[in-house]
Amino acid sequence: MSFSALGLSHEIVRAVTARGYTEPTPIQLQAIPTILKGNDILAGAQTGTGKTAGFTLPILQLLSKQTVKSAPHRLPIRALILTPTRELAAQVEESVKDYGKYLNLSSMTMFGGVNINRQIQRLKGGVDILVATPGRLLDHVQQRTVDLSQVQILVLDEADRMLDMGFIRDIRRILALLPQQRQNLLFSATFSPEIKELAQGMLKQPVLIEVARQQDTAELIAQKIYKVSRDRKHPLLTHLIKQHNWFQVLVFTRTKHGADRLSKQLTHDGIPSLALHGNKSQMVRTRTLAKFKDGSLQVLVATDIAARGIDISDLPHVVNFDLPHVPEDYVHRIGRTGRAGAEGEAVSLVCVDEHKMLADIEKLMKRSLPQEIVSGFEPDPNAKAAVIPQKGQQQRRSPGQNQARSGRTSAKPSARPDTGGGGQPRSQSANSNNPNRPPSAGRRPR
Repeated sequence: MSFSALGLSHEIVRAVTARGYTEPTPIQLQAIPTILKGNDILAGAQTGTGKTAGFTLPILQLLSKQTVKSAPHRLPIRALILTPTRELAAQVEESVKDYGKYLNLSSMTMFGGVNINRQIQRLKGGVDILVATPGRLLDHVQQRTVDLSQVQILVLDEADRMLDMGFIRDIRRILALLPQQRQNLLFSATFSPEIKELAQGMLKQPVLIEVARQQDTAELIAQKIYKVSRDRKHPLLTHLIKQHNWFQVLVFTRTKHGADRLSKQLTHDGIPSLALHGNKSQMVRTRTLAKFKDGSLQVLVATDIAARGIDISDLPHVVNFDLPHVPEDYVHRIGRTGRAGAEGEAVSLVCVDEHKMLADIEKLMKRSLPQEIVSGFEPDPNAKAAVIPQKGQQQRRSPGQNQARSGRTSAKPSARPDTGGGGQPRSQSANSNNPNRPPSAGRRPR
């Protein structure tokens, strides 16, 4: 089926075609017509399924067909897209601009780490579609520089990640500022009890769309486990990169300190490498990602801030230097490769401390992963497992910590708003017979 058959305008289809995309993905086939009908949706989609285009395309279609009544030279914010990270916000807004380049619609990003005054000036000109992180959006709310009273469509993208990061109270405060009559689109890679509770209070008779179970991973990703001693991981990684001549390698560590240390070690080994995590300034994060995307940086060492929301075309290699505590995060990490029909490789360096984590991942995926031991890097058979402290996603921040991280001032959160909702989702499964099927033809928009 073509994009025009889904009810999208010629201008939007033209922009999609200009990006080289020819066929909708399963989630796009289900989400686009449903959103165009005005339904709320609860969508379960892992990374790499094309969900961003799944909601940006119909939003552009709906807004472009409306006549806006507003004060002169000031457009109301009609669509609000909330994301957990700055990188995801930038990626989503880039898609909005690319797909809407032949439409008379405006958009902007709003996140911390950059000058708020520039954002205030941009808002004064009017914005149709606002892509924001919760913390910086509430900064503007407190300064009364943003008006959310005319929002018609709300998107929560990567909702489970936002809850993991402790944004639930911020989200509820934002919901209380929005009109009761609006269309709600909630996208989440997992359906935890917290997500279901949020959906029940926010969505009105939502259509449930699921395109791939959370344990599914792309068939085109070749996965391998390298057993190694904990103190030999760094030398083994250097050996693998040099032996196989790997370029554009995304390496995941468990901690920010670990990312900094490993990037310095790799650079010392003659492998150009930089670290990416939440303690880096926005300017540094943007510059680092740009270098990695254009291929001038060989290795990017990142924490799970990069597990979702960073769209890098044709990324060939993902390495789990440390396994994640949460098995689902393994799926999100390796989903950075093997996208849009391209082949990819995901390897994990596993020491004795992580055997339980590996077992949990294999249980989730319902299969064993191939293992290999590299000569000269054999694990110590007498080593005893050490307890790995659970940090990062497993340790949710308090509201005060969130405010400190985003640099915004303290404010008492409101009680949970009466956002309306109710009704059980109507099941609507996309590509349910084989959710892991690779694309049959053409490229797919993300």
